[in-house]
Amino acid sequence: MSEFLVIVESPAKAKTIERYLGSKYKVKASMGHVRDLPRSQMGVSKETNFEPKYITIRGKGPVLKELKTAAKKAKKVFLAADPDREGEAIAWHLAHSLNVDINSDCRVVFNEITKDAIKESFKHPRPINMNLVDAQQARRVLDRLVGYNISPLLWKKVKKGLSAGRVQSIAVRLIIDREKEIKAFTPEEYWTIEGELLKGKDHFSALYFSLADKEKKELKSKQDVEKILSQMEGDKFKVVSVTKKERRRNPSPSFITSSLQQEAARKLNFRAKKTMMLAQQLYEGIELGSEGTVGLITYMRTDSTRISEVAQKEAADYIRNEYGENYLKEEQRKEKKQSNAQDAHEAIRPTSPLREPNSVKQYLSRDQLRLYKLIWDRFLASQMAQAVMDTMSVDLQNGNVIFRATGSKIKFPGFMKLYVEGTDDQVEERDKMLPNLQEGDEVFKKDIEPKQHFTQPPPRYTEARLVKTLEELGIGRPSTYAPTLDTIQKRGYVALDNKRFIPTELGEICNELMLEFFPDILDVDFTAKMEQDLDNVEDGKVRWVEIIDGFYQEFEKHLVIAEKEMQSVEIKDEPAGEDCELCSSPMVFKMGRYGKFMACSNFPDCRNTKAIVKEIGVTCPNCKQGNIIERKSKKKRIFYGCDRFPECDFISWDKPLPRPCPKCEGPLVEKKLKKGVQVQCTKCDYKEEPQS
Repeated sequence: MSEFLVIVESPAKAKTIERYLGSKYKVKASMGHVRDLPRSQMGVSKETNFEPKYITIRGKGPVLKELKTAAKKAKKVFLAADPDREGEAIAWHLAHSLNVDINSDCRVVFNEITKDAIKESFKHPRPINMNLVDAQQARRVLDRLVGYNISPLLWKKVKKGLSAGRVQSIAVRLIIDREKEIKAFTPEEYWTIEGELLKGKDHFSALYFSLADKEKKELKSKQDVEKILSQMEGDKFKVVSVTKKERRRNPSPSFITSSLQQEAARKLNFRAKKTMMLAQQLYEGIELGSEGTVGLITYMRTDSTRISEVAQKEAADYIRNEYGENYLKEEQRKEKKQSNAQDAHEAIRPTSPLREPNSVKQYLSRDQLRLYKLIWDRFLASQMAQAVMDTMSVDLQNGNVIFRATGSKIKFPGFMKLYVEGTDDQVEERDKMLPNLQEGDEVFKKDIEPKQHFTQPPPRYTEARLVKTLEELGIGRPSTYAPTLDTIQKRGYVALDNKRFIPTELGEICNELMLEFFPDILDVDFTAKMEQDLDNVEDGKVRWVEIIDGFYQEFEKHLVIAEKEMQSVEIKDEPAGEDCELCSSPMVFKMGRYGKFMACSNFPDCRNTKAIVKEIGVTCPNCKQGNIIERKSKKKRIFYGCDRFPECDFISWDKPLPRPCPKCEGPLVEKKLKKGVQVQCTKCDYKEEPQS
């Protein structure tokens, strides 16, 4: 009989940890929470200090029964749920259900699932941290009070199936406010003047900078450009100043949850939900042949960039051996702790730098490998030396006009040899060399080209931008971002268009009602302060009941007014512009869990539905009869096929174009590149210049 029972959250973890601990330990999985608030009722008693009413989650009875049987046979029970608020709460619920003393040394936490980390954690068990439990309980009760009071109102006044929540409602508001900014935006005209200049055989670009008297003349019209050009004399430019500097660039710190979701979206095109699913798999353990099941990364829900001294030393040894001593940073920088970071555990990193991505490639799926490599690269780069850039700025004068040319060269790549962080708007930093120019040198004009531009509205939110904004505003926590983005789409409040969020009519209606009757819920500062209050509960500075009571007193007043004054809203279906082929009634657009579709307006008498077909104006190159339409795969990836399917089986991941290849008359397609698109022929080697 096993002397000790260890309870973790998932079976994958249980298998790995049992192998590390040996025969005296039996490791079982609770499969997450075993108790929660009931779904069919509020489950929070406002009359008795907001006491939550917990019940066994439906379907968890057999799991709990098995755990109780195993606990009775064990000499001691260890609760080893995840090392965060949620994990602490799961341990507390398990202790309650299994009659384990919460003040005994029953709680074990570890940041990574490796043999050394697991064995070390069992040397230091501790009591359950009730401050962590109370912080999670406060969030759960708060969200229940908001959701279970506002959601029924929205069901009654707008549409069934709606919901409201502190974080999700703020996310929808941000998307709607951004859309309003875009619609209200008035483009402003401006011009640039680009000169292509020659020094011997070398040519380089320079932009108009100012007049020789240092007056910075803004170019807002063609007339402004003509005034500048009229002050230029001939084709000769004189170098009037050369400034050379050395610029140093620091590596980005190791990932936290939000930065991992952002970077995976930018570099791997992963949705936040997918990123967290894959990270969970890498954390819980992957079967590595004879090595057995091994956790490849540390815990993936964290807002701390801290790295342990042991991991720093292992990384330093690896960098020294692989890249050389000069690639090590001079001193271990202390990563700056964010003001709202719980700092409960480390940043997301590989459990061992020696486990290179290529060495585990055969054991991982394609997407697991891509995410693991991203985490591995980022961690190693964070421990490497600064990159050093030589920069050069040159002012060139022609008549009364100054042009400026800038160039840079990587003097020492440092961390950039391995990894460079992406941004939503960034063009990758590359060498942009200038000729060897000295003051007094003369160069000659090859071409002067004025260019008209217009200011652009702020961009719509991508998942990465939205996560970054929520984090900067102090809204939500690492575990909330992915489910929040998923919820606002499932509810139909927003939709994704070209990977960017746009609000739906339903989202705008609900947002207006929330702003009118529950302004605090949609107030960014109020919600951020509430997150800080929950952190104060975790730190033991305030009782959780006080936080809830302070919130509910004001919230209840708004609730009473809303129940009396909120008017019903009818959302009319948008006409689809065609009639039902079964009953001749007009077809309308509907929103389903997988997006928009067409349905008969005569529902429920007629249940005809159709997918929305988007034609691209190209005749099928295969059968010459059908039209090419845009379709979506099960994984939401766009592809193109013939509308005569299954009679014609033409499909293409690349977008077909209506014009033929000028070289062979074959079909042309638009192929997506990492930066832009390129037109190329499917029959011959014809290609056009890539377009950004």
